[in-house]
Amino acid sequence: MIKNIGRYFLLMGKVLKAPGNRKLFWKQVIDEINQLGIDSIPIVSLVSIFVGAAITIQLQINMDSPWIPIYAVGFASRKAIVMELAPTIIGLILAGKIGSHIASQLGTMRVTEQIDAIEVMGMNSASYLILPKIMACLLFNPVLIMLSIVTALFGGWAAGVGIAGISSYEFIYGLQSFPHNFDLFYAIIKTVVFAFFISSISSFYGYSVQGGALEVGKASTKAVVNSSTAIILSNLVLTQLLM
Repeated sequence: MIKNIGRYFLLMGKVLKAPGNRKLFWKQVIDEINQLGIDSIPIVSLVSIFVGAAITIQLQINMDSPWIPIYAVGFASRKAIVMELAPTIIGLILAGKIGSHIASQLGTMRVTEQIDAIEVMGMNSASYLILPKIMACLLFNPVLIMLSIVTALFGGWAAGVGIAGISSYEFIYGLQSFPHNFDLFYAIIKTVVFAFFISSISSFYGYSVQGGALEVGKASTKAVVNSSTAIILSNLVLTQLLM
């Protein structure tokens, strides 16, 4: 593990160098946004809607007391969705989808000697292949999280009104109660950190593959597992630091 951590930091040292051709670099970033970000919108929206609905139903059941106002369900749903569901749960889902895609793509390029061909041309293959993926995740994952927050709140509203018997006015009043801009700032910070871990760790395992197709599959699995572990651990650290 210590050896892999050292190799990871050495690779990041090669990756985080200024790209040679900036025009080509930003073209690659846009292509990666399409592959990694735009294609993730359906799964992010679907998961967010149903998890937001489930959270609202559970809160309504557990807060069914004459001492607790009904609008508190909307307020608690907003807090849970913005501060934990959107950045962390969706981050884990993106670790599975984006992480496996990056690791398998780079791993395939490694075993088919495409990366070796890039290096023979005198190019920094690590920066050329990995930096656009990292930049795409850093730029677009916050957009996915904003989409997740909106769709989860919509799912919570639909479940609250249609299933839990909460009036639309009370739920929306709860969503708007006691606004705190730091909540959104907190979610964005976690999202950016998670995006870096997902893209960099997955790239490391894909770029470092040695062997054939079987090793590419193993690298994809390791990328997802270790990215998810990094998200869970950093979530605890960031929560302690920021809160």
